[in-house]
Amino acid sequence: MFKRGSYVLYPNVTPSQTGWLTREDGHEIYWEEVGNPDGIPVVFLHGGPGGGISANSRRFFDPQKYRVILHDQRGAGKSKPFGSLENNTTDHLVGDIEALRKDRGIDRWLVFGGSWGSTLALAYGQAHPQQVLGFVLRGIFLCRESEIAWFMDGMGRFFPEAERKFIQAAGFDTNPGWQKMLDRYADIFAGKEGEEAAVSAARVWSAFEATCCTLLPDDGLVEDFESDHIALALAKLEHHYFVHRGFFEPDQLLRNIDRIAHLPVRIVQGRYDVVCPPKSAFALHEAWPGAEMVVVDDAGHAASEPGIVRELVRATDMFDGTQFTGR
Repeated sequence: MFKRGSYVLYPNVTPSQTGWLTREDGHEIYWEEVGNPDGIPVVFLHGGPGGGISANSRRFFDPQKYRVILHDQRGAGKSKPFGSLENNTTDHLVGDIEALRKDRGIDRWLVFGGSWGSTLALAYGQAHPQQVLGFVLRGIFLCRESEIAWFMDGMGRFFPEAERKFIQAAGFDTNPGWQKMLDRYADIFAGKEGEEAAVSAARVWSAFEATCCTLLPDDGLVEDFESDHIALALAKLEHHYFVHRGFFEPDQLLRNIDRIAHLPVRIVQGRYDVVCPPKSAFALHEAWPGAEMVVVDDAGHAASEPGIVRELVRATDMFDGTQFTGR
């Protein structure tokens, strides 16, 4: 139950509307809306790429205060075709968000995103700053080559047991380096060793990430990530975006920060985030005049961790439509 000041998730809310947004290239984007139709509009951008939305995605927002729009990005969740890499780039995802805004009749909205969702939030905001009220960002990922290399060849320093499975699923005894790992997984996901091998590798990839997500072990999160509903899209799409460096130029999101520097932002970052280490959040904070950042000292990467939940709900409660107020 939500108590003012405790900043736990709001109770689950049943969507008032759901549907599919048909795009000109054949993709169908699943969306849902919850909350007050006259409230502050906010769009929720999930992680991954390929993670999809869940019931808990709706619960970071006061349903009396916000009109919440959520969607599964291309290839993820209920969007069709599931797991598709065709016409699946950052520009396509940004275009889908903007098309969804127009379809829902929204002028400007708050943009809320974590992990890859923070990447996409920045990309969308820089492409359409006039449509943005502000940002709530978690677990910052700027999709730089160094961050991709860390995922493939750095997280395992803290979780060597999970990394061992990740390496073995690619057919190696030891980590050959992040680029060779990416190349090897490309062959597997392309089906060169058969569908069963591709599915198995996708589950291992997703379990590796989930294992590294939390400060304390969360077996339920790992099991969730290993499920077909998440693993098959998450692994394929993450790999796809890693190979293409997120379809960004080097340091693009930091170099273009001036396009959104006038907008309010609240950054929430776990101190012990192994998936997206705090260095990137600090780089974003330094580049963005007026940015507010909270470092949660008892959390890792996952949005489900108590300290992260507290600060994300606190951030949405603080936003009045133009700025973050109070503490």
